[in-house]
Amino acid sequence: MKRYITLLPVAVLLLSILSCKKDFLENTDKTKLTDDMQWSSEGNADLFLNDIYSALPNYWNQPENLDNFTDDNDAGFYYTSYNWKQGIVEASSNDYTIWGGITGSGDLTNWPAIFTNIRKCNTFIAAVRNNAKNFSPEWLNKRLDEARFIRAFFYSELWMHIGGLPIITAPAERRSMDSAAIYTPRSTFAETVDFITSQLDSIVKDGHLPPKYNKGDADAGRATLGAALALKGWVELYAASPAFNDAQPAAGNDPHKVAGYNNYDAQRWAKAAASFKLFIDRYGNGRAYELFPDPSAIWYEANEYHSEVVWDRQVVANTMGSSFEQYGGPVWINGAYYTWGNYCPTQELVDQFFMANGKPITDPSSGYDPQRPYIGREKRFYDWIVYDGAPYKMTWMDKGDTIYTRIDKVRPSKNQIDFGTDDVGNTGYYFKKRLNPLVRPGGGAVSGANFIYYRYAEVLLGYAEAQNEAAGPDASVYAAINQVRKRAGLPDLAPGLSQAQMRAAIYQERRVELCFENKRFYDIIRWKTANTVMNVDKHAMKISNTVPNNNTGVWKYEIVPLNHPHVFTRKMYLNPVPQDVIDRNPRIVQNPGY
Repeated sequence: MKRYITLLPVAVLLLSILSCKKDFLENTDKTKLTDDMQWSSEGNADLFLNDIYSALPNYWNQPENLDNFTDDNDAGFYYTSYNWKQGIVEASSNDYTIWGGITGSGDLTNWPAIFTNIRKCNTFIAAVRNNAKNFSPEWLNKRLDEARFIRAFFYSELWMHIGGLPIITAPAERRSMDSAAIYTPRSTFAETVDFITSQLDSIVKDGHLPPKYNKGDADAGRATLGAALALKGWVELYAASPAFNDAQPAAGNDPHKVAGYNNYDAQRWAKAAASFKLFIDRYGNGRAYELFPDPSAIWYEANEYHSEVVWDRQVVANTMGSSFEQYGGPVWINGAYYTWGNYCPTQELVDQFFMANGKPITDPSSGYDPQRPYIGREKRFYDWIVYDGAPYKMTWMDKGDTIYTRIDKVRPSKNQIDFGTDDVGNTGYYFKKRLNPLVRPGGGAVSGANFIYYRYAEVLLGYAEAQNEAAGPDASVYAAINQVRKRAGLPDLAPGLSQAQMRAAIYQERRVELCFENKRFYDIIRWKTANTVMNVDKHAMKISNTVPNNNTGVWKYEIVPLNHPHVFTRKMYLNPVPQDVIDRNPRIVQNPGY
């Protein structure tokens, strides 16, 4: 049975757990818990920290995710991403919902939510230190490092969207209440990176946390050394990337140095490579982490905490479950309506999947036939993409189905593309990656599959990229990326690639391996390619018969534009700081362009 860190708010749990204790019963007001009670024991203090764990973003439970903001997915017109793709994003908005907001791409990682959780982390850290006599040294060291990790994680989530942030490490009531303390300014981009990575580095060096938890461990779901080191490497990789590691940040003129470093330093790549290498050498290659053998089953509930999971969010079916299956996958299954059809891969993404021989479809020797585009593709394509004529069978289904998206006047399918505004997708594709095969779509938050933030494949690909930029395509770069390719059933990369050729290979491998995991958005931002890939229309696969009245002709495959708006302006490399934050704190400066 899965153990979830918390299921109820702190106050409710305290009331239920402590109601049998005499000293609690003797309180005159049993609806209020004093600080002395909250921090009187490890169990009581754990309830506070567990409540912070429960605030970790559950990216399962939203019908729009970051892939909607990229060139990999075609989303509905009623979502925030549709506005964003038209260049509509305003600092004045305080609407953080997914339904047509104009705050940018940060929905669950918005300013007020993140700083609320950072304040909770600071409260916990200060309180347990002040009441250290009530706790064992082992518990105290572990829980302090857990709280510092969670705080660093929250900071990293907002930093990727905003840039430099106010660094606050103590509860407001414990700090000096002069104006300088009340109105904390934004730290620079560099200072924010240094704060996050120094916290994570300290946690790794402390060694108080285990490298990894496995399924069945009582503390599974808590922070680990592996999670701290992987996050450190990712933050360093993000910061070293072209959008920020340059004389002028991608977002524009930056006099306050909040949008990037405002200079280039190749050593930033080397730092990221060193962190990822430390992870691989210390924890990887089968020590605590290795690639899970079946890429199609990485996200199955039965396989939670397997060898590839580095950092995830616990989910409990029905109680604190996932409703992800309702939002994506084929809309119509065996003639019945099941999903909203929100996650529809574009032709741009589909074309990135390799042939089974490991060659890209653009290689004349790959064997790719544009009139038979789904023949001879790599295994991940068949595992993750639902294409025209694809067999479809999940465990919950009584019988299998074949999904047709072609325009067929003789035997029309309900999944047939119509380029309309109904739930049926317009690209000719659906996805099945990360869907829980046990869960019937539309049943609510009934899935118990954990959400994986980071996995070992990202460590390998992150190392390959950082090391290639720092030192070129040496043997260790090949070894890292070829591990991922081998697991996918692909041959090793050809030897002798130049640095630019290896960079292109890594970019393509990341796009395929990490598709529909909320990664593509951050990649096109940090690589400074969003202004290129997001300012052009995306495409669909239109399949029709040359003799449509009786299908006696041949089926013709045409790549056609979706005719959906796409506008990406320079300022959109970062979200705006909310205007109400600036109105309340005159020391907060706005991002470039807003």
